[in-house]
Amino acid sequence: MTHVLSLGGSIVAPEHPDTDFLTRFCSTIRDHLRSSEDRIVLVVGGGGPARMYQQAYRTIEAAWDRDEADWIGIAATRLNAQLLKALFGEDCRDEVVTDPTAVGRMTGRVLIAAGWKPGFSTDYDAVLLAEHFGAATVVNLSNVAQVYTADPKTSQDARPLERVSWSEFRKLVGDDWTPGSNLPFDPVATRKAAELRLAVIAAGGRNIDNLARILRGQSFFGTKIGPE
Repeated sequence: MTHVLSLGGSIVAPEHPDTDFLTRFCSTIRDHLRSSEDRIVLVVGGGGPARMYQQAYRTIEAAWDRDEADWIGIAATRLNAQLLKALFGEDCRDEVVTDPTAVGRMTGRVLIAAGWKPGFSTDYDAVLLAEHFGAATVVNLSNVAQVYTADPKTSQDARPLERVSWSEFRKLVGDDWTPGSNLPFDPVATRKAAELRLAVIAAGGRNIDNLARILRGQSFFGTKIGPE
């Protein structure tokens, strides 16, 4: 089985690389690979460095360009991806994927991907890679443990969801992508995943034990987003 993980950059590098998390994350992935014949496709976001440099651009350039802001974020994803590739060593034999429509077969057990081009986040790249490798589910690991009915930071009535359909989820995230947005799943990726009838598991990325359960197909804490 091929597992496709969309790993939020804020988990990898909230401000700078989180070496403690990366150590535990890589160890968990390697443990899973040793106990199975699975493969892991890992798409990583830009995190704190992306937002920091995008904010600098917007502060200096009042009439900032959306595509330019996206390219800045994409550069941060590629730096994070190169770090992960180095950490996985021989398990990751292929170069970092920067175009999910031009990827070949995997020669190792782990494949690392980064941002592609403006207009969407790395969540969309993960959906395209799931389609390419025949994965039925994308595991979205972020700093949000579950999807809520509203933003819990601003709404006292927000409640967590264990399961939500794509049509219901689209009402929550809208249709437009803005560089640097912090959403449970990118709206552009949402439309594509719904079209492909993929499922997405949204879970907290720092809960390593929970990730291990997801990879083993066991019960987990999070939200399953899927077809009606």
